[in-house]
Amino acid sequence: MSDKYVLSRAQIEAPPTTLLERLKYLGPGFILSASIVGSGELIATTTLGAKAGFVTFWVIILSCLIKVMLQLEFAKHTILHGQTPMQAFNKLPGPKIGKAHWSIWAFFFLMVTKILQVGGVLGGVAIILHFLIPNLSINLLAFGTAIIVALMIFRGYYQFIEKMSMVMIGAFTIFTFVCLYFLKFTPYDITLAEIWSGLQFNLPREAVAVAIGAFGITGVGGDEIIAYNYWCLEKGFAAKTGVEEDNAEWRDRADGWIKVMHYDAIAAMLVYTLMTAAFYLLGAAVLHASGSIPEGYEMIETLSMMYTESLGPGAKTFFMVGAFVVLFSTLFAALAQWTRQFSDIFGELGWIDFFNQDDRAKSIAILSWVFPFSWAAIFVFIKLPVIMVLAGGVITSIILLLVIWAVINFRYKHLSAYFIPTKSYDFLLWTSIIVTIIVALYGIFKLLT
Repeated sequence: MSDKYVLSRAQIEAPPTTLLERLKYLGPGFILSASIVGSGELIATTTLGAKAGFVTFWVIILSCLIKVMLQLEFAKHTILHGQTPMQAFNKLPGPKIGKAHWSIWAFFFLMVTKILQVGGVLGGVAIILHFLIPNLSINLLAFGTAIIVALMIFRGYYQFIEKMSMVMIGAFTIFTFVCLYFLKFTPYDITLAEIWSGLQFNLPREAVAVAIGAFGITGVGGDEIIAYNYWCLEKGFAAKTGVEEDNAEWRDRADGWIKVMHYDAIAAMLVYTLMTAAFYLLGAAVLHASGSIPEGYEMIETLSMMYTESLGPGAKTFFMVGAFVVLFSTLFAALAQWTRQFSDIFGELGWIDFFNQDDRAKSIAILSWVFPFSWAAIFVFIKLPVIMVLAGGVITSIILLLVIWAVINFRYKHLSAYFIPTKSYDFLLWTSIIVTIIVALYGIFKLLT
């Protein structure tokens, strides 16, 4: 099997030129969507809908749409230069500590602290399973979940990860829209007038804090923007482009594969925007209307009871199974991306040879077991899954600032004249940068004070 991380002329391939041909190469975005549509959407977004009602629905949509520009620019750099994210960070201006740029060390320590957050997600999966299998303890189910997700990832095969992500996306898409559809048979039926009221760009004073929180939580996060580049590499976008050359043939090839990446990223954005919007509407319709805002994972029980009251006890089982798939998709995709991110970090620190296929596979396999058991152990020790998940919000905001700094360097110091984007593209990019910086800094301030 050819190594997509090591570029060679043997892997060069002409890019597709028609829409249908481009759609055949979609894939990295599916994994990204599986990662995004999890605890943030099922728990946090639903909570925000419960607190604010329909009025801030437009904020949710905007937050999902605007950050994709950062994702596009980072991935474009990856395709043009064939570099992993940590390789790219290591070439940024500024001091190094040992072999690695300070940004790599910063990302390393930030991600270590996010073990707390993903431990909360794993705990959420265990809690859902306990609803379905009450005779097993939550602690036992937490470690059982760790074993299952490790077995699914430790081989490290991209194709399996992509296909499983597609299956889970299909499952939670059906689950989410079935839930919305059956609201019409409950007292919480959503009207078009209510949806329209949430798209009027109104922002009452009392909803400002909720809106800021919504923007920070929803859509693609900093670590997910970085992770997306590994999937672009493993899909072969950079390998098919080939090593950078100063000729029209290479530029045309690069331009073609960048277009494929754009289709992939936008398709992912549509998926997670629709899912996020659906979960928000559930919270706004059911919990805000009833004046009930249960915290964290209790919300899953509350939502399931609403369907049980209207549709019978079988609805609760359906809802719990669907909630499990949504949360497990985040866990599955998170482990896949963490094993690559940390292996890449270890490579730049000089601890392994990341570009040796055997060394990389060994590192991914080992980390596939280390991380899930670390997540399970920290959940069992702390036992506060909601707080654990929310604690990752500050870290995600800091990583977003790191991504923005890298993207600005990529755009203005590493981009050849041929690939300079249009003014409208730059306007959207800078809008994304400015809004994200403001919201990230405000979010960090609010969470730390």
